[in-house]
Amino acid sequence: MILYIIVSFVLVFNQLTLLLILQVNTAFVREQKRRFETDVVAWSKGVIGEAEIPIVISGPSGVGKGTLISKLVEEFPSKFGFSVSHTTRASRNKEQNGVHYHFTERNVMEKDIQDGKFLEFASVHGNLYGTSIEAVEAVTDKGKRCILDIDVQGARSVRASSLEAIFIFIRPPSFEDLEKRLRARGTETEEQIQKRLKNARVELEQGNSPGLFDHILVNDDLETCYKNLKKLLGLNEGAETIHKLLPEFVEVPLEHTASKIDQKILINCGNAEENSDRNTFLLDLSSTKGGAPGRTRGMNIHIIKPSTNGTKMLS
Repeated sequence: MILYIIVSFVLVFNQLTLLLILQVNTAFVREQKRRFETDVVAWSKGVIGEAEIPIVISGPSGVGKGTLISKLVEEFPSKFGFSVSHTTRASRNKEQNGVHYHFTERNVMEKDIQDGKFLEFASVHGNLYGTSIEAVEAVTDKGKRCILDIDVQGARSVRASSLEAIFIFIRPPSFEDLEKRLRARGTETEEQIQKRLKNARVELEQGNSPGLFDHILVNDDLETCYKNLKKLLGLNEGAETIHKLLPEFVEVPLEHTASKIDQKILINCGNAEENSDRNTFLLDLSSTKGGAPGRTRGMNIHIIKPSTNGTKMLS
């Protein structure tokens, strides 16, 4: 539930970065309240306009999900992006912080995990790896659709989080076919193959869990499966991404008043007696989604300007 909004001095229609929303009684707030055993509220950064929700793609090793994702990014390079994972391990030669990984201290990452800021995480060889909500939101802020290539357990964690996403599971036509693909790679020992096959059996079983995945695609033929994936995501053959130009900044004076009507906020700027050119901003919150610890998206803003014939709303 949105309780109150603080409006900063500068607003942007499509990518509003300075609008803060105070939230109470959301799933995230209730979880933090249970954790701290006290009343809790949370701030969320508000963003004007809709954004395409992230895509979670899972499937056993060797099923071809990496190839499908590569084809998707190659055909639509400006439409899709990947989040940068966090890790507590030390950076290696030529690795850049914020590019290859977000390198962080273990105590910092553990606290962020407890605070609900991570979608999924795992301990690998004594180091923590994980995907933060902020890392996914950063991709969306750039106008791209974030793809998460994670295992079934990671998908389950994301499903349990506050992030709204599309969950897709890629499966082979048969377990025998998957084994043939793994052996055809010729890059792993028999022990490694057996370990992957053991994990694959578990993932294939969990892939059928009710309510976990929204869609299941069978990768019997790569091109056919890729075509079905694009259809599922509403993509046309060879379609180009159309970039929208951002509108001009809208300046909100320091002196303004705000009032709430249902799910709309009226912000009156200036003095009616001293400034005949004053503007009124209308914030429509009826279609908002998301919330802390991520962004609150789906807000709409309109400018209401006075005229000789009354008022005029500008989108």
